[in-house]
Amino acid sequence: MKVTLDIDELYEEPKVTIHCNEVDDSIKEIVDFLKGKRTEFLVGRDGEMQHILKPDEIHYFHTEKEGVVAVTSQGSFSLKEKLYELEEILPSTKFIRLSKSVIANLHELSRFEASFNGTLCVHFKSGAKEYVSRTYVSAIKDALKMNRRKNG
Repeated sequence: MKVTLDIDELYEEPKVTIHCNEVDDSIKEIVDFLKGKRTEFLVGRDGEMQHILKPDEIHYFHTEKEGVVAVTSQGSFSLKEKLYELEEILPSTKFIRLSKSVIANLHELSRFEASFNGTLCVHFKSGAKEYVSRTYVSAIKDALKMNRRKNG
């Protein structure tokens, strides 16, 4: 990767431009970093107790009647954030939307199976499972590098 830094007092604010032939994980990580998607922790509630949750330890987020819940190996915790807010602050190389009501940690997925109606059933290392709605199937296949074309 070639990096050029142009410092000039005439610039009023920093501007970053990335020239590339495709967006891969390294480019996504740079963009996430520049956008400030470096969330160190979230605060989740379990009854009256508040817990500090590291994003890497969260298997997935899903909505319930009361709001958004983070599921970890330690249990489920209510969050104050909405799913779209989590999507904005979490790194896109690690977290992906599965449906309107679920965001998953890609590093916690163990396997998946195709369903007859065009959706995917995703199994987590924890044994939990969620469904990928048809709208998001292509994005998850891209994230898992399943849409690569074969040569020849």
